[in-house]
Order: sequence, then structure tokens, then C-alpha cells
Amino acid sequence: MWCVLVVSVIEQLAQVHNSTVQASMERLCSYLPEKLFLKTTCYLVIDKFGSDIIKLLSADMNADVVCHTLEFCKQNTGQPLCHLYPLPKETWKFTLEKARRIVKKSPILRYSRSGSDICSLPILAKICQKIKSAIEQSVPFKDVDSDKYSVFPTLRGYHWRGRDCNDSDESVYPGRRPDNWDVHQDSNCNGIWGIDPKDGIPYEKKFCEGSQPRGIILLGDSAGAHFHISPEWITASQMSLNSFINLPTALTDELDWPQLSGVTGFLDSTVGIEEKSIYLRLWKRNHCNHRDYQNISRNGASSRNLKKFIESLSRNKMLDYPAIVIYAMIGNDVCNGKSDPVPAMTTPEKLYSNVMQTLKHLNSHLPDGSHVILYGLPDGTFLWDNLHNRYHPLGQLNKDVTYAHLYSFLNCLQVSPCHGWMSSNKTLRTLTSERAEQLSNTLKKIAASEKFTNFDLFYMDFAFHEIIQEWQKRGGQPWQLIEPVDGFHPNEVALLLFADRFWEKVQLQWPQILGKENPFNPKIKQVFGDQGGH
Repeated sequence: MWCVLVVSVIEQLAQVHNSTVQASMERLCSYLPEKLFLKTTCYLVIDKFGSDIIKLLSADMNADVVCHTLEFCKQNTGQPLCHLYPLPKETWKFTLEKARRIVKKSPILRYSRSGSDICSLPILAKICQKIKSAIEQSVPFKDVDSDKYSVFPTLRGYHWRGRDCNDSDESVYPGRRPDNWDVHQDSNCNGIWGIDPKDGIPYEKKFCEGSQPRGIILLGDSAGAHFHISPEWITASQMSLNSFINLPTALTDELDWPQLSGVTGFLDSTVGIEEKSIYLRLWKRNHCNHRDYQNISRNGASSRNLKKFIESLSRNKMLDYPAIVIYAMIGNDVCNGKSDPVPAMTTPEKLYSNVMQTLKHLNSHLPDGSHVILYGLPDGTFLWDNLHNRYHPLGQLNKDVTYAHLYSFLNCLQVSPCHGWMSSNKTLRTLTSERAEQLSNTLKKIAASEKFTNFDLFYMDFAFHEIIQEWQKRGGQPWQLIEPVDGFHPNEVALLLFADRFWEKVQLQWPQILGKENPFNPKIKQVFGDQGGH
């Protein structure tokens, strides 16, 4: 898959700049940053495979043919042929034999392609190992005092949870109740500490006592983590030196952008809408909530595998403030890439058991007075309905790849994030939505009937149609709410509109979840400015 993507970009760069394939490969490498050895790796790959890519593209072979010839893509016996672009006019077998003859004399096919995983390159093995370990445990890679908070942004650092303000003291971290009203140091990293010289009262006591501070915690999947592949990375006509500046950050955040997500985002939106994340609204409501956010989300997460990383959630029943926990496993209990996705979907019975296990874990860790909101699953049929006949970023230049082509390619490779919804098979799409609805009803029942000592429990529908209506009111189109490269995830606009709907509904139905507005907010700003930023 990655081979087809890269070869497509090389081919299109040559077309856009009317240059040779050699020049377009060099152009692509020149755009990449030095960080994480991205530029070096690019030149190594060109050195190894460039001459063959040039020969094949010069013979009018497309990216599918190039990648099969170089054996990055394989068609296993009895398996269908996976291709992104329309098949060549001559038979596939004939085209492939012709392509192999072109590169037959090449020395490169002596190399084994079994290690086509980028991490098998010696130069990247070490950094890959570090990244894998941080991902598996979902805790910060750089965390000197092991309190699960970090002063480093990526590798599960403060892009994912509030920034630590003392990484050599495990009793100092965001979200804790202040130690001795933070007379001597800021023990909860909200930027409020010390004593007012006018009256000798600690600022934390004066400004925060009785204001009911609370944190926000998301238990989510790739949608909650805000999975995003920038269209600029694969669109030859838009590519420039600036296109890849944020690629190293994205890679060390697992291609997720939690710092811009709808629940825990703390940076200004990059999409120019006014809506803010739930965390920023909680901070605006009470500045004592500063930095108290945790995005415990993972690509591929579901009710089934949450138990593997829920331990990374940081909350101490006795020492910390209550939290609002949003449980939003919105896709992977019905989504998978298998050729027959239905048997692998979670059943309502299994979901009930998984979610009860999660809630029991939360009850033993959350301080009394917390709140848990279970989010339902969406009806994902809108993906096919709104995207299938539109051109994918890779297909815009030559009008040759639609989302229907992309979905079919991913399903064939069995790497689709959601075969059930990203499919031309209407029966399958309907079945997937029916199961999603059954699972939502199970969550609704749990919220209505189960009671816990340390938190109250609520249910909220994942009402994507409301977001679409709101966006259309503003003159937008439904397809503009989906990530353009993967054609699956809600994008930043959609996530912020969800945050807006969430806030409205909670304010209307369960205002106690949000706590009250802190009358001392202007004073906090006056004395502590931006409270140390994020």
C-alpha cells in the first residue's frame, strides 16, 4: 500500500513539474525534513530502487505494476489481485512479465523484500523500538518521575495529557488536589500557587477552593485521538518545502493529533472555526482546571482491547480531583479489515461484559463525584453515500482514483479501517449499521440500569446527522467532514462541532457534569497570565 502511494506521488511530481522521474524523486527527498532520518532514508531508498522505478515509469507502467514488479506488493495464490488504478489494457499477467523483463538485469531484485517494514532498516530500528514501546503502554516515553506525565510533547507526552511542571517529583502532576494549598510550589501544574502578599491567603485557596475543579479524560480510538494524514503529503500539485514540516511530530504521535482533538485539544484550531475543545471550555469555565486533560486513546482501540491500556489512565481516588470520563469507542467494535467482517464484530453480550469491566476499573480509580458518559456508535453509511464517487487526493490530478477505488483496494489488501462501511456492498453496509445500533442500545441500557459509587453514568448518541445539518447550515457539504486521505475518520471540523453539540446537550440536560463557573477567573488571569501555558 505504502509503495503504491509513494510511487504515485513520484509519478505525479514529474507530471506537475514537467520533469524527469529522477528529478521528481530527488525533489520529494529534498522536501523531507532531516528529523527521524526521513531525508536520509528517502535518499537510501532512491539509491536502492530508483533506477528500476525510472525504467518502469518511463515504460508507462503505473504504480500498481511498479510495486508488484519490485515485489513490495504480492498476489498470493488464490487471492484476488489488489490494485488502486484501473487495470492495464493488456492482461495483467502479460504486463507484469513485460515489467519484469525491463528490470531483469537489475541487481536490486537480489535484495529480500521480506523486511519491507520500514523499521527493519538498521538506521531506524532504534527509534522504532522507542516508539513501539510508548505506543504499547500508552504512557509517556520521557517521564523521569514515572507519574505518567511528561515535559516532552510527543511519544505520549503532553500532546496527550497535561504537561508535567516538575518531572523529578512524582507527587506533582496535573489534576491532583493541591498539597498544602500550593503555598510553596505548584503541586497540580495549574499555574496557581504562592501566597497573596496583601492578606497572606494562598492563591490556590482563594481562587480555587469550592470551585469544584475537575479533569476531562477520553477513553477512545483513532477518531478520539484525531487520526490525520495531511493531504499535502500525497498531493503533488500542493507539495513544497513546507509540506512535511510537521511529519516528524505526526509520526511520533502515531499519526494522531490529540493536541487538536475535539475532547482534549489545547492548541488553536487549524481549520478556522470558532468552536473549542471540551477541555478548553472546561478551562474557560474554571481556570483551576488548567492542564487537567488525558487522551487515553489508541488507533484500533475497541471495547475488547481497552483493558490492555486502561492502566495508563492516571487518577488517584484519594489525592485527585473528580473527572469527567468520556467513553467513545465509536468504530472498532463493528469495524475491521477482514474479507468477511461480520463474524469479527463485537456482539451486544460481549460489549456488555467488556464495558462493565471498564466501568468497574473506573470505579476503583476515579475520585468520588466523577461522571462517566458512554458515547454510542455512528451510522457509518454516510461514508459511502457521500464519498464513493468523489476523487481521492491521489486521483484529483488525472481524475483516475475515486474513494470507491480506494475502499476496494484497502478491502482487497485486508487493511481497511472498516470493511463493513467502506464497501460497495449495500447489504454489508446495512448489516454493519444494524450491529452498531444494537451496540449503542446496549450502552444505553448500561447507562440506564447500572449504578456505581464514585461516578454517575450517562449515555449520549453519536449523532453525526446533527453535525452534518449544522455544517450544511453554514454552507458546507457532508464530505468536507471526513478525513480526505483515509476517507473514514471525522476530521478536525467534525470533531470540534461534536464538542459543541456535547457541550450544548450536557449544559441542557446534566449541567452538574460541568461544574460551576469560577468567579475568580479574571483574577487568576490578572495574577498568573496564561498559567504557564500548555
